[in-house]
Amino acid sequence: MALSLNKAKLDNLATDIWKSAERLRGKFKAYEYQSVILPIIVIRRLECVLLAWREAKSAEVLAKRPNITEKELTKLVKELELNPQQAPFSNKTDWTLRKVYEEDHMLLEDNFRAYINGFSKNIDDIIENFNYRATIALMVKYNTLAPILNQYKEMELGPDRLSGLEMSYIYEELLRRFSEQSGEEAGEHFTPREVIRLMVELLEIPIPDRHFSIYDTAGGTGGMVSIAKEHMLERAATPEERERVEKFLTLHCQELSPTNYAICQADFLIKNDKQATVLLGNSLIPHDPHSKEPGDQFPETKYRFNRMLSNPPFGVTWGGKDGYEKEARKLETTRYRAGMPRSNDGALLFLQTMLAKMIPPEDGGSRIAIIFNGSPLSNGDCGSGESDIRRWILENDWLDAIVMLPDQLFYNTGIFTYIWLLRNEKPADHRGRVMLIDARAQFEKEPKSFGNKRNRMTDTHRQWIEQRYREGWVKGYADEQVKLFNTTDFAYHKVKVVFWQTDEHDQPAIITEPYEKTFTASNLAKEQAFHDSDLTFRVRVKNDDKEKNVEFVLKTADSAVKKLKAALGDRPEILSIEWTHRHYVQDDEYIPHGEDIEAFLKREIAKPIIHWEDSPQLGYEILPNKYFYRYQPPTPAKELLEEFWRLEKEAEMMLEGLAK
Repeated sequence: MALSLNKAKLDNLATDIWKSAERLRGKFKAYEYQSVILPIIVIRRLECVLLAWREAKSAEVLAKRPNITEKELTKLVKELELNPQQAPFSNKTDWTLRKVYEEDHMLLEDNFRAYINGFSKNIDDIIENFNYRATIALMVKYNTLAPILNQYKEMELGPDRLSGLEMSYIYEELLRRFSEQSGEEAGEHFTPREVIRLMVELLEIPIPDRHFSIYDTAGGTGGMVSIAKEHMLERAATPEERERVEKFLTLHCQELSPTNYAICQADFLIKNDKQATVLLGNSLIPHDPHSKEPGDQFPETKYRFNRMLSNPPFGVTWGGKDGYEKEARKLETTRYRAGMPRSNDGALLFLQTMLAKMIPPEDGGSRIAIIFNGSPLSNGDCGSGESDIRRWILENDWLDAIVMLPDQLFYNTGIFTYIWLLRNEKPADHRGRVMLIDARAQFEKEPKSFGNKRNRMTDTHRQWIEQRYREGWVKGYADEQVKLFNTTDFAYHKVKVVFWQTDEHDQPAIITEPYEKTFTASNLAKEQAFHDSDLTFRVRVKNDDKEKNVEFVLKTADSAVKKLKAALGDRPEILSIEWTHRHYVQDDEYIPHGEDIEAFLKREIAKPIIHWEDSPQLGYEILPNKYFYRYQPPTPAKELLEEFWRLEKEAEMMLEGLAK
């Protein structure tokens, strides 16, 4: 199956559809455009499937009963259509978009509602999640129902004209434009087919001989699990293997957005895939049947999956007034026991959700492929939720590999992304190790940019990555783009260190600054013990309405109590204090795990150490850019000057040409 898209065809179609959205301007708010356009596209696509089914079924009946009358044929085909065993969905009316439009426009709303209400329950669920019945009322009010029906009544949107991939692009492109118009950030990123194929191939999904499940925790419009199944069907070498895929493989995905859920559900109905389950809800929170917001309907107490893959939205806010922190924290001692990330980035919550649904290794185990931006690799200091989650993953030896992808692969974002591969059934040569693959150069330019997508990965690029993932574990394998690490190589100590500062002559540095602590003998005694050197205090006091300055030196052998009493006598009113003391620095040092901490501090700080203290647990971070950094010397000044003068001469010649 081809991985490329006919961009000219899709651009033209997206533009035609967008024109209908532009007709809504002034009548609908920008954020309401999608509630008008997306449902009618889905309804027309479903209608195309239904019309094709009726035509095929009529031909089938006529072949068996050539003498049947047209009336009898129509009645029989309708009866078959309404039988769920015969058709994946149905409409009990004889209406189509074209017939509704061509009838009396005084009855347009009534006829269109009759058509919508005539669909079977599975389609009605889709229409409900679009909240389309309420939108119809607005379309009638603003006199836009007729022109919308006119535009879509004969548009060729059936799967024989537009594949699932092409339709997914249309949906994504429209969602992007709707987001731009309404001033919103398009958080979801439609995953290019070639990236999904890479993820599927790296997961090494077998042709099943028993029940085998695939799950996506952020299903979107269903592309991940759909392409996983397509890939398996392509790999099936015999009809018997294809039958095993259809029989044993089940697809599961959950989606938070009602619009995306409706599109996904419609896609599976169009394919008549009875082994696919799509549920609406937030997979990061527990499901409460009494709550207005549905939660995770594939809880790990009931569901475990053989393979999981996902591209969760980047930078999801799950905490604060815009999130669902209260609900998510109900899982803090179970699913999220390793830690909770910062409230404005829920990426690692998605990963913990998937890890919780792994099948135990003794029962075959599970594998995961998930796409992240750079944040989950290193965001969060030692002891933070993010670091503790990474520590938990690495200390359990679940992280298998990370693939660094090229930038500008995605339609809605040009950033660099990473595929994390995780598994709880590592073979012996993978255990205790993590592979990093630098595939940033594995792309070619798109002939025509597609939103932010200017690069693409071909079969050759994918095979390059897959080969290194398979072969890179072998002892002695050498490739500059492949590096193997022990899981502990990503660990570090965060050490709080206090050391004496020196001046430019490497002599003890002296500093004068206000004294901010309570001016008591006990505090002065602590300063004596800490600094172990002379301390000079200058105190401005007020006594009997007179102000004066008192200065005294506190030596290491002095009694702080006696010195303070001698200097200030009766307790005057203290107006201000400054003191001069040896300068010290408090700092945090990040020391790779396995290094001798004292030797590191002595080597790197090279100052007298007063005190150091290690953090109670190790921090973990993964820095792929650092590991694959290659020094490139700057261009010599001589060459830069030569280039400058060459360009200067070229500019002069151009100006002379203009003057003629």
